[in-house]
Amino acid sequence: MNTSVMGELPRVEAALRYIEPMSGKPRSLQYVLPPGVLPTTALYQDHMVTIRDVRPVASALSLEREGFQLVTAASSVRDFYDEEAIRARYYGEAVSLLEELTGASRVVVFDHTIRRRIPGATDRTTGIPRQPVPRVHNDYTVKSAPQRVRDLLGEEANDLLRRRFSVINIWRPIRGPIQDAPLAVADAQSVESDDLVATDLIYPDRTGEIYYVKFNPSHRWFYASAMRQDEVMLIKCFDSVDDGRARFVPHSAFVDPTTPAGALPRESIELRTLVFYGE
Repeated sequence: MNTSVMGELPRVEAALRYIEPMSGKPRSLQYVLPPGVLPTTALYQDHMVTIRDVRPVASALSLEREGFQLVTAASSVRDFYDEEAIRARYYGEAVSLLEELTGASRVVVFDHTIRRRIPGATDRTTGIPRQPVPRVHNDYTVKSAPQRVRDLLGEEANDLLRRRFSVINIWRPIRGPIQDAPLAVADAQSVESDDLVATDLIYPDRTGEIYYVKFNPSHRWFYASAMRQDEVMLIKCFDSVDDGRARFVPHSAFVDPTTPAGALPRESIELRTLVFYGE
């Protein structure tokens, strides 16, 4: 994004939580823990950053350059807590949207997560929706993204992994406009490979891997103010091609200091997709 254009964008100053450098590979336990067990070996530190509003330049954003894109995309689903409607209709809408925007030859939606911020709640508490993630992270790594293809697509995987593919997250407000705990995304071109810290996510039945992110003052942060339910933010979490295009887009929920008192707690849905290109 052009520096002079960036300088004209509306902005807020807010804290984002980055991982602190450490020896050894961090790990995070992704299940309900017994009393006294720490959920992670990582330590995090808040850093004040400038987060710019992309609304004035939304039409110029590119999944290939910045790695994120704000798109108007109304859905036929009215109740995003209706699992059947999400799988029967919303998944198909997501496939059509990504095929149109990326020219993909195949799109596979492989999971979704509903998030609703409940003040004081701990993520993964039994019976409570997932909470917004308040740490800078990227959902997939150079190791875990191809492994996800193998896990999901079995015998097809070896052939599919010979092509270019990406992992794209489709993030939508369930109830808008979003004022509480909005989503910040980093320009992929401002992120160095050394900023990304591979971290084990340990589930009861498997171990995944995610990138948490070390602070770098060169990171360029953006958000879309007051996102509506008919809008989505597309976030490229992985690209198998390493040729200068966007590959990883760190992102995080943040506390917007301009949020009005009494704003409704954030509610959102995110779909994760595998996007394959070419024949």
